[in-house]
Amino acid sequence: MSRFLTLDNFDVKGKTVLLRVDFNSPVNPNTGKIIDNSRIVRHVETIKELADRGAKVVILAHQGRKGDPDFIALRQHAEELEKLLGRKVKYVDDIFGEKAKEAIKGLVEGDILVLENVRMWDGEAVNKSPEEHAKSQLVQELAPLADLFVNDAFAAAHRSHASLVGFTQVLPSAAGRIMEKELKALERVVERPKHPSIYVMGGSKVEDVVEVSENVLSRGIADVILTGGVVAMVMAAAKGLNLGTVNMKFLEGKGYISAADEVRELLVKYGDRIRIPVDFAVETVTGERLELPVQSFPRDSPIMDIGSETALLYGNELLSAKTVVISGPMGVFEKRRFSLGTAYVFAAAIASNAFSVIGGGHTVAAAEALNLADKFSYTSTGGGALMSLLMGEEMPAVKALEKAASRS
Repeated sequence: MSRFLTLDNFDVKGKTVLLRVDFNSPVNPNTGKIIDNSRIVRHVETIKELADRGAKVVILAHQGRKGDPDFIALRQHAEELEKLLGRKVKYVDDIFGEKAKEAIKGLVEGDILVLENVRMWDGEAVNKSPEEHAKSQLVQELAPLADLFVNDAFAAAHRSHASLVGFTQVLPSAAGRIMEKELKALERVVERPKHPSIYVMGGSKVEDVVEVSENVLSRGIADVILTGGVVAMVMAAAKGLNLGTVNMKFLEGKGYISAADEVRELLVKYGDRIRIPVDFAVETVTGERLELPVQSFPRDSPIMDIGSETALLYGNELLSAKTVVISGPMGVFEKRRFSLGTAYVFAAAIASNAFSVIGGGHTVAAAEALNLADKFSYTSTGGGALMSLLMGEEMPAVKALEKAASRS
């Protein structure tokens, strides 16, 4: 899938390395404080290796979008990184001005410097080609101070932004350890999956699931798709099942039902290769779990999970799998009594001994809540990037690394 250079291809001792990471973290909108450092934790491996090998490490990263509550400076990220590494991490509230350039020039071997949130520069988040971004002020100011560009930000690899693709045109470029691991793991499920290959699609991103399903089924990447969550509700409705006023109003109110025509076409095209629940669990007025076969609908109680019979059917199927990809929970796992479907499906995927990959914020959160996150073969850091790859879309940052490798 990917032909790129890695850190193994370069001697970084004494070299200034521009390292693009994805530190984009959840932030408390009331306090402006980071509430989850997992994105930063994931990049420690690459940062530590570079510093230990004698590189002068200059970190580029983004946080939030302009106008959003989580659009903050990276001082906290630098402080968090310093705690995780147990070594000094410098920070400068500048991206490519004189303060930043002087800080870079003052680095010695093993130093680590975090530059300011790159999205504070308006030119960063503009979608342009690598060639166009190479002419940007960001690249023109920083590239002359560096010897190597390393991209470790897989979670942002589906974007063609300046700090992700511009430097690959003018500097030797490599994938960081996280980028390398992500692409190699995903190559096993997209380019050369072992069969049976089963994709589990839950959550609420119905339109994305339609595109992923079309791509992986039409190309023979997946043999079967198991559905849950809102995705399954829309598919059931698209097949003509009346879920009841409460559930239909929910789907219509959130705009999910707008994808029904596409879903219907998908179901006609692939038939039984796309599995839909045979029962659902609803929440009663007293907050209890009540399981109902689809024949019992319409019911005016909110659907909160797949039913036990569906979980058993899905589980039996997963036990024979050699490749499993899971994106999205089966139900409202945050409520204990409605986490059953997600827990059973996740456990079956693990028990199968298949090469299993999970990805997406809610999926990972569910796995962590169920204490199953470390049981999967690989946990992807990318939400949007993972979905783009599964849809068969081009990954601009990856393509830029591949082109850089071909020129070296």
